[in-house]
Amino acid sequence: MCPTSCPVVRLKPKVDPRPLRHGFPWVYADQLVTDRRTRAIEPGAIGWLEDGDRQRLGVVAVNPGSKIMARQLGAADPGDIGRDWFAARLRAALSLRETLHDAPFYRLIHAEADGLPGVVVDRFGDAAVIQPNAAWADARFDDIVAALIAVTGVSTVIKNASGRARGLEGLDSNSAVVAGQVAGPLAVPMNGATYLADLTAGQKTGLFFDQRRNHAFAARLSRGGNMLDVFSHVGGFALAALAGGATSALAVDASGPALELAKGGAALSGLADRFETRKGDAFDVMAALQADRRQFRAVVCDPPAFAPARAALEAGLRAYERVARLAAPLVEHGGFLTLCSCSHAAELGKFRAACTRGIGRAGRDAVLLRTGFAGPDHPQHPQLAESAYLKVLTFRVT
Repeated sequence: MCPTSCPVVRLKPKVDPRPLRHGFPWVYADQLVTDRRTRAIEPGAIGWLEDGDRQRLGVVAVNPGSKIMARQLGAADPGDIGRDWFAARLRAALSLRETLHDAPFYRLIHAEADGLPGVVVDRFGDAAVIQPNAAWADARFDDIVAALIAVTGVSTVIKNASGRARGLEGLDSNSAVVAGQVAGPLAVPMNGATYLADLTAGQKTGLFFDQRRNHAFAARLSRGGNMLDVFSHVGGFALAALAGGATSALAVDASGPALELAKGGAALSGLADRFETRKGDAFDVMAALQADRRQFRAVVCDPPAFAPARAALEAGLRAYERVARLAAPLVEHGGFLTLCSCSHAAELGKFRAACTRGIGRAGRDAVLLRTGFAGPDHPQHPQLAESAYLKVLTFRVT
C-alpha cells in the first residue's frame, strides 16, 4: 500500500473529472491545484489524483516541471508500481506482438497505448532499445530493464535518451548500452528486404517499424517500374520496393551515415545493382531532379515531423505543401505519389488539404487511393489523439 508520504494532486474545482474517469491519460498543469506543496513533489513521484471534491480518481505519476503534470498509470495503489507491475504490462504487450509478427522485430511498448505512459521499447531480435521519455519511467529505469529481460529474454538493452520529449520532462540526453553489447548495426528482415539498424547512433531507435505496412503497399505500386524514396533514412521504402520487384530505386537523404546503412542493407538483400543513393537537402534534390526532367513510377516522401507541436503547425503545413509541390512533377503520368507526416499536431484533414494544394499547384491532378497509419504494433490510445501521429496518403497522379 501507499506510504504516508505518498503525494496527492488535486483537480481545480471547476475541472470536469469525467474524461479522466473514462480513461483520458494526461492531466495538464493548468488543471491542477499548484501550491508550494505540489511544486515540491519530486519529479517522477507516484501518488494519488483526486477530483475537486477530494474523491480519488486513480494512481498517477507526477512531474511538477512538465506541462503534463500527471499521467494516469492504471494501478490499484501507488505501492504497486514495481518490477512485477512492469513485467505484467510487458507480458501483455509481448503476447500481442507475437500474435501480430512471426519474428521478434517490432515495437514492443507504445507508451500510453500499452499502459506505460511515456515509454517506448523497440525490439530487434535479441536486443531492445528503450526510450524512457517521462520522469517517472526514467526514475524506475532499472526495474523496467530487469522486467524486460525477464519477460522477453533479450540480452542487450540500450537506453535512448535523445529526442524532444525528454527535454520537456526536464531529463538528460545521456544514452547508453545498459546490458550486453552492441558490435555494430543489426540486420533486420522486413518486407522481403534486410535493413541495417544502428541502435546506438541512428535516428530514434534505429529503424522505423511503424511504416512496415506502408512500405509493403508502396512496394506493390512500384513493381515493374522505378521509384524515388525521399527522406529515405536507411532505405525504408526503397529497399521494400526493390524486394517487391521495382526495376530501380533512388534513395535521397541529408544523412551520409543513414545512406551508408541503406547501401549496406541493399547489399545484404542482393539488391545493390538496382539501388542508388543521393546525399543532399531533399528540397534541393527534388528541384534538381525536376530540372533534369526525371520521372518515376512511384515517389515516396517521408519527412521528419515538420509540426512537432501546435505552435509549429502553420509552418509545418506549408512545408508539407512544398514537399507535395516538388514531388508531384517527378511522378510519371498514371504513377503514384505517397506523402507521409509523423506530426501529431497536423491532423489528417489539414495534412491532406496541404498535400492536395501542393499537387494542384504543381499542375497535376490526383485521386487519393489509400490512407495509411502506423502498423498495429503501434496501437492507438482511443482517447489520445497524439498516439495517432502517423498519416500516409497515396495518390494516383495524372
